[in-house]
Amino acid sequence: MTTLSYEVIFGALAAGLLVSLVSFSGWFVICLPAKRLQALVPNLVALAVGVLLGDAFIHLIPDAVSRQGSVSEVCLTVLVGVFVFFVLEKLVRWRHDHNTDSGSASSEILPMAKMNLIGDAIHNFVDGILIAGSFLVDPALGFTTTIAIVAHEVPQELGDVGALLRGGFTPKQAVLFNFYCSLTVMLGVVFTLLLSQIAQSSLTLLLPIAAGGFIYIAASDLIPVLHERSSLMHLGSQSIAFASGVGFMQFIVFFEQTLLAI
Repeated sequence: MTTLSYEVIFGALAAGLLVSLVSFSGWFVICLPAKRLQALVPNLVALAVGVLLGDAFIHLIPDAVSRQGSVSEVCLTVLVGVFVFFVLEKLVRWRHDHNTDSGSASSEILPMAKMNLIGDAIHNFVDGILIAGSFLVDPALGFTTTIAIVAHEVPQELGDVGALLRGGFTPKQAVLFNFYCSLTVMLGVVFTLLLSQIAQSSLTLLLPIAAGGFIYIAASDLIPVLHERSSLMHLGSQSIAFASGVGFMQFIVFFEQTLLAI
């Protein structure tokens, strides 16, 4: 704690707030005509699938392996993450079915949307740890890490909004709930500033669990939605969006490496 300075504290908090505000990058959906938005949502869901899987396999798992040093342990933890999200969705669906039986209005929000919020909240918390941890090492490193995370968040937030829209949220609700979820970045920042050693060591567990959650959400909740539309036009547009999501994540890896090399 003796290494903390006002520059580190305020820099990390400002960076966390900036990353949270990036969630409003999906605000444009509110301005779209209803028919145009309805046609766009499946492509945003496909983008979300590409971003989630790309983030898991290109970013989170390799980062966890570099910290842990054991591929087998990381893979096992990823499977634990998949299992944890399986159990979480069972609980969410049980509550959803219970609310449906009792006539609750909340039954209109599909479990896939709630699972997406849970997975994104964990991922944003991890981002907060990474931001604050980098500021503790060097404010300049914190700045470059923040830029990389902001670039990484833009396509993810667009995909998240699309998934929330498909899950039953209105455009305004999707943007606002996505923002509320992004505030866990600030929790990760504060957690790291207060307990830096514990926070940094927790990444070896949180990174692969977040990866497992992303894999589960993409494969179990979102990909089946894409199969609801199976024309050649949908195949082409959704494949392009899917590949674009993966491509964005691969580009961010190169971008991060370039920033860190400066």
